[in-house]
Amino acid sequence: MTTPMSPSLVSPALLSPTPAATAQDMARTAKARDAAQTFETQFLSVMFQQMFAGIETDGPFGGGAGEEMFRSLMTDAMAQHTVKAGGIGIADTIQRELLRLQEAD
Repeated sequence: MTTPMSPSLVSPALLSPTPAATAQDMARTAKARDAAQTFETQFLSVMFQQMFAGIETDGPFGGGAGEEMFRSLMTDAMAQHTVKAGGIGIADTIQRELLRLQEAD
């Protein structure tokens, strides 16, 4: 007597391994991930710049055009590090949507 999960009742197609993702699929996924992370980095950079816009710096070394330039560089670096650390989830959503749109074509 065979049980419902015995090998004689399992389809041979279910026992064969599934084909691995092609190199083209992997390249497309990597490009979508890069684009999504770039978008998230830019979004976070703008968000961080807005957060620091209201902060006034006083003191002998504060203020001026130099501080504005370096604050921009600081917010860009903060955004890059945030995305490298896992981000806030925007890149995952963007990547999923980019791949979905590519499959629709």
